[in-house]
Amino acid sequence: MKKLLFHILCCVMVLAVLSGCTKKLVEDPQSTLTPAFFATAQGFQSGLDAAYGGMRNLWGTENLFTMACIGTDEFITGNDGNNDINKYNSNYNPGNGKLSGIWNPCYTFINTCNGLIDNAEAISGVDAGTKKSMVAEAKFLRANYYFTLVQFWGDVTLNQHFQAEPTTAAKRDPMADVYKFIIQDLTDAIAALPAGPFSNGLLPGKANAAAARHLLAKVYLTRAGTAAKQASDYQSAFDMASSLLSAKASLGLGLLPDFGNVYAEGNENNAEVLWTVQHTSNIAYNGPNNSSGTDNVLNHMWVPKYETFVPGMQRDVINGRPYIRAVPTRWLTDTVFKDKTNDTRYNKTFQTVWYCNYAAGIPKWPSPVPAGVDPSLAGKPKFALGDTACYMPGVDATDAKIASTRYLLMPPRKYNIQMGPAMKKYFDTKRADQNAPSIRPVIVWTLSETYLIAAEAAYNLGKLPEAVALINTVRERAAYPSGSAAAMDITTADLSLDFILDERSRELCGQMVRYFDLARTGQLANRIIKHNTDAQLNFTVPKHLLRPIPQGQIDAVTTGTPYPQNPGW
Repeated sequence: MKKLLFHILCCVMVLAVLSGCTKKLVEDPQSTLTPAFFATAQGFQSGLDAAYGGMRNLWGTENLFTMACIGTDEFITGNDGNNDINKYNSNYNPGNGKLSGIWNPCYTFINTCNGLIDNAEAISGVDAGTKKSMVAEAKFLRANYYFTLVQFWGDVTLNQHFQAEPTTAAKRDPMADVYKFIIQDLTDAIAALPAGPFSNGLLPGKANAAAARHLLAKVYLTRAGTAAKQASDYQSAFDMASSLLSAKASLGLGLLPDFGNVYAEGNENNAEVLWTVQHTSNIAYNGPNNSSGTDNVLNHMWVPKYETFVPGMQRDVINGRPYIRAVPTRWLTDTVFKDKTNDTRYNKTFQTVWYCNYAAGIPKWPSPVPAGVDPSLAGKPKFALGDTACYMPGVDATDAKIASTRYLLMPPRKYNIQMGPAMKKYFDTKRADQNAPSIRPVIVWTLSETYLIAAEAAYNLGKLPEAVALINTVRERAAYPSGSAAAMDITTADLSLDFILDERSRELCGQMVRYFDLARTGQLANRIIKHNTDAQLNFTVPKHLLRPIPQGQIDAVTTGTPYPQNPGW
């Protein structure tokens, strides 16, 4: 896919609601975006490319990772992490750059999408069918940007048309209007997009109707948990998700037999993946010196300081750079992933073994040796190059067992902000060096989540047998190849909202959706206070139920009514 004009569009200041911009920037806008620009075939294609490229400001960035992944019931802050947002402490305030790092790009590229949609009719040199499909792509992308905004902030500014000139006035629109707009965009997109991700050689990362149907089901499900809910939302979510599942075979979609293969490096375009956000090796957009905030850094976020705490290890590309921004909560390791016999997802989600790659660092047995160790081993190397140097089994081990094990044995009670299991879903072993960001596509929507969306909707409709059948389909796959599929099955007696949320963690852990899951189900406060030791003392209601409007946005509105802040901020 072309990556054109991304650098131009990122710096366009088209209205106050993009901002964080200074008054000087508002008065002196720098932009090449005009209706005439969008009305050319080249300009329209370039603008659409840029709207796709804008997704790299979300999916893969530390901003979305911080706001949607850690600071939930799944992860606490690691040694090198930003402690403020995740701990909900007094330093978490509207001036935090992570907030504007999501808010600003969303509005920048919403305006780009608006320019495409508003000016499509004037384009010459593009046939009607192609034009219709490209407008549908822009609507799909616009819906994604707005859905991100409304989930984090509630009432947000709804800009429905392109603005070529900046303004210092803006207002917040009711989220009911925003949801209605999103739903209409996705409905329009479904009618005009290619049917699925494999339709007619469609390029990876391109919008398709299957992804739009999945997202629309999720939008209905999410709206059902808000003040904007409609009586039909759960039924609409169930029907939309079910229609996609019914059509999966004809679209070349299906659950892979092995959960681990869904996220395997190089396999991002598999039959379970509905939509990805593409990244690039072009250093102008995705390199160590890139200041645009579009790097895919998810490969770094969970990597522990193995080179410091594991004897026989030094940093390398395979094991990654140890940012350690996130550490799993004990609830995640001990409760969610309690079954490590039949359910294979823990070991397919996390790296739990590190192999010795540094011969000079291999430790020797002390003298005398610990109890249970052959005395003749005193003074001899504990292991050899290539052997296990560290193992995090995810289950407890006695202190005696730890002492007598030749490698570093770390049960969950020994995890800390510097050492914990590493998320494998984003590993990138083909980078030039350990410091480089990833160029892997980020998997956004998968068919397994479609099953769970349908199940959650069915549960809320009282259709418990249908919900159980959908969940069991996902759970039985998780047994492959070493567990028992039958042992993974649940019954209606097992079903609850808590169980559904736990199942979403088992399937979607670390995929930038957890904050949204907890907010949608009204469990944000309950789950954080219960399971997150970083945040439980600081989380307050209603203040922390929504993210604060970025201070730059508040300051940029200097005409008319001041821009409203969320409660408590």
